[in-house]
Amino acid sequence: MAMKRNAAVKRAVQVLQRSISCSKNRSPFLSNGIVPKDVKEGHFVVIAVCDEKPPKRFVVSLSCLSHPLFLNLLELAADEFGFRHDGALAVPCRPCEFERIINQM
Repeated sequence: MAMKRNAAVKRAVQVLQRSISCSKNRSPFLSNGIVPKDVKEGHFVVIAVCDEKPPKRFVVSLSCLSHPLFLNLLELAADEFGFRHDGALAVPCRPCEFERIINQM
């Protein structure tokens, strides 16, 4: 089970890295190809999604991709949402909890 999760996290990171490496003029995160001004180089958008709260958008550093807490969230996201999606990376987490996690990084 741990090997399957490690492979899933590795795949999620590869997909995200590939998406981020695309030119800013053809962003895979937005259908219109325009990157929002608040998403600086070296950052990406994460949406914290929880049934009981409205989703909240966060702009986080690429350095989060190596943090164990964030990798755990990627595992949960892969289990719940899969890898195929357009737009920002969605994680199944209450916004207040996600904010606490990124503040710990």
